[in-house]
Amino acid sequence: MGSVAKDILNLSVPERILLVEDIWDSIAEVPEEVALTSDQKQELELRLDAYHRNPDAGSAWAEVRERIRNRI
Repeated sequence: MGSVAKDILNLSVPERILLVEDIWDSIAEVPEEVALTSDQKQELELRLDAYHRNPDAGSAWAEVRERIRNRI
C-alpha cells in the first residue's frame, strides 16, 4: 500500500468521509470527463423523468449531505 493510502487510513472516519466528498465534488466539476454506459444514461433519463413528474418528491443535495453529516 502506498504512503498516500496509509496516510488516508490514518485519518478519522469523519475526515475520510469529508475527503471522499471533496474528491466527489472535484469529479462533479468536470462531468464531461465521466464516461457513462448506456444503462447508466437510461437510468439517469428515468430519474430525470420522475423528477419532472414530481419535483417535490426528493430532497436537495445540501439537505441530504447535512443529514448524513449529523449521523457522524
